[in-house]
Amino acid sequence: MKYLVTGAHGQLGQELQKLLQERELSFVAFDSHQLDITDRTAVMAVFAAEQPDVVLHAAAYTKVDLAEDEGRAINWQVNVEGMKNIADAAKQYGAKLVAVSTDYVFDGLNDGEYQETDAVNPQNAYGRAKLAGELAVTESGADAYIVRTSWVFGEFGNNFVYTMQRLATSHPKLTVVNDQLGRPTWTRTLAEFMLHLVAVDAEYGFYHLSNDEMATWFDFAKEILKDVAVEVAPVTSAEFPQKAYRPKHSVMSLAKAKATGFVIPSWQEALHQFQMTLTKK
Repeated sequence: MKYLVTGAHGQLGQELQKLLQERELSFVAFDSHQLDITDRTAVMAVFAAEQPDVVLHAAAYTKVDLAEDEGRAINWQVNVEGMKNIADAAKQYGAKLVAVSTDYVFDGLNDGEYQETDAVNPQNAYGRAKLAGELAVTESGADAYIVRTSWVFGEFGNNFVYTMQRLATSHPKLTVVNDQLGRPTWTRTLAEFMLHLVAVDAEYGFYHLSNDEMATWFDFAKEILKDVAVEVAPVTSAEFPQKAYRPKHSVMSLAKAKATGFVIPSWQEALHQFQMTLTKK
């Protein structure tokens, strides 16, 4: 079985390659310079040449605030048109597709856990584009898994963990939002789940995947810095304005993912394992 990874230089794309190498699976990987997913002709040419069995689509535009204005066009091009090109190519060449989406397709007004079947209502430009990308996948008719995730962190690229660690070296006190509730996701857990869906031949469709247990960004920061001599103080979203709306409660149900037989560690366990990998580098 041959895998094709998009977004090879991204946070998830690099994690996927690391995992595929560890498992000695055959794959090719393309970054945005090697494959512009918004170029339909280029996408079709790569699929024709590589003939992948499985596509792990990790390429995305993820600058949520910039997507509101100066990044609006590229946000749509990559997350909608690019997703459509990849999905149509997967359909045409008979490849299974595992595509990644976001909790931002929901409005965050739900008190309980969002199910895969719940109504979507994105409130920012990034979420609207990712939802349109989801629709492009379903409309393509490809054999596809759409995995919605949230609050991603990991070894590669920029993320909240690295930001907190960096700020803690130069600030005696950090203020972090404490009124947005969600679930952090380690890229390793997400990558393993993407391969798991294919390995167990799970039913195609939507899945929610994060690490287990809930947290606010404040909770997450406190755990990241628990062994660091820095004060972490809670603030409200109103005290920390951002251009793009953030869901207040974007906790997604993990029941469907668990029903496939996938074991999901808590975000605290995942964070600890991640930090252990960093100390060994």
